Amino acid sequence: MLNLLRLAERTLLVTIFLTMAGLFFLSVVTREIGGTFASQFAWIEEAVRIMNTFLVFLGLGLALERGRHVGIDSLRERLPERFRSVLLKAIDAIGFGFSMYLAWLGYGLAQFVLKTGQRSPTLDIPMGYVYLAPIIGFALLGLRFGLSFFGVIDRFSKSETEAVEA
Repeated sequence: MLNLLRLAERTLLVTIFLTMAGLFFLSVVTREIGGTFASQFAWIEEAVRIMNTFLVFLGLGLALERGRHVGIDSLRERLPERFRSVLLKAIDAIGFGFSMYLAWLGYGLAQFVLKTGQRSPTLDIPMGYVYLAPIIGFALLGLRFGLSFFGVIDRFSKSETEAVEA
């Protein structure tokens, strides 16, 4: 099940990234052609900005699992095994709690923005939908912290990180 989630995340992230690149290319081409024709594609910049938001937040869980988040490991590596395992569990527990709290705050914010009826200027979509990105992203991050806490994944091991990349 976790491999299926990883595949879905990677596929979605690559799709979003390639779509962003394609839309930017289209935007540059339409600006070169110029005239009133280019103004019909003003929505591209807003769409790419929204996709970039989703790209960043949806990548949080995968980045954590692969050990790509910023961390100070010099102290961690010098601790005796007994203290190190307690520290790693504490990091995972606090990370899980903080991630779930941020997802909950994001949910409240999305509800608030949806109730205001605010819409994006060029795409005319409800702006509350943009706030789904942090909700989903922090939930996926919390999932990874939880899986690490319960020993399903070992995000601190170099061999596990290399295995995930394969």
